[in-house]
Amino acid sequence: MKKALVIGATGGMGSALVKELVDRGITVVAFARDNKKLNTLGAYHDSIILQQGDAFRYADVKKAASNVDVIFHAVNLPYASWEQDQERLMDTILKVGKESSCKLAMVDNIYAYHRNSINPVTEGADKEPHTKKGKIRLRLEEKIKQSTVPYLICHFPDFFGPNANSSLLHYTLSTMKKNTTARFVGNQDVNREFIYTIDGARDMVALSLLEDTYYQNWNIRGNGVVRGEELVEIMKEVTGYTNRVGTVHKSMVRLIGVVDKQMREYVEMFYLNEQPLILSGAKVEERLGKRERVSYQEGIEEMARCM
Repeated sequence: MKKALVIGATGGMGSALVKELVDRGITVVAFARDNKKLNTLGAYHDSIILQQGDAFRYADVKKAASNVDVIFHAVNLPYASWEQDQERLMDTILKVGKESSCKLAMVDNIYAYHRNSINPVTEGADKEPHTKKGKIRLRLEEKIKQSTVPYLICHFPDFFGPNANSSLLHYTLSTMKKNTTARFVGNQDVNREFIYTIDGARDMVALSLLEDTYYQNWNIRGNGVVRGEELVEIMKEVTGYTNRVGTVHKSMVRLIGVVDKQMREYVEMFYLNEQPLILSGAKVEERLGKRERVSYQEGIEEMARCM
């Protein structure tokens, strides 16, 4: 790979992908809508090509994809627009990928797996989504596989890390840092899994550089299984927060959803905070070798520094 396009380049995973690619000596086109955020990202390295545009506009994406080898799709759409926009966005990216004769590397989540999947979840687990958003993700995957564009799809747990501002841990950590009322989303006694964006990007780019990894799905394991209360203690230590940290329950999200469309859409996914899915990662390690991960302590410290 000599040149890559990252769509959604200023988000948590998008910015991590840009930096990982640049660090490997690959020319990167960083594509996003927000010019201010693009300029901030561009300060990381002067070789990054900044391209402001709308990912729904074919002409914008086509221009950005000129002479690229791989398109990284890392756009994070708000839940409220998923039903209307996810497939439309994918159609645009696949059309450009086909016409530009380049590959597609897709950042995906775990929603297409059924809530009763056996942990750790392998790539061979049946995808029988029971939620509206899970069904949308599965349709996107099927659309990719029915196209002629070479693809690899990486499934990730919930993100945490620099620029992952819509993540659950960012929500808790940011309120602690401001010393306002802090709450953790979901049962604090349950074992969870999160992926530090820098580690996730490193695995995804490594897979994208190999020829035999395409036309496959890859489950990227997180930074270890951890209880919510352990994460809360780390965040308190990092921020100096001393007050009690409450819990956001599903009933609270449902109540807020009466007036907040985003929260209304989040309700159906709340089960992941109480009955989490843990990804295997065995297939990735078999292909790439043992994958190093930063500790939650290190990752959360870096998150706090970047806020």
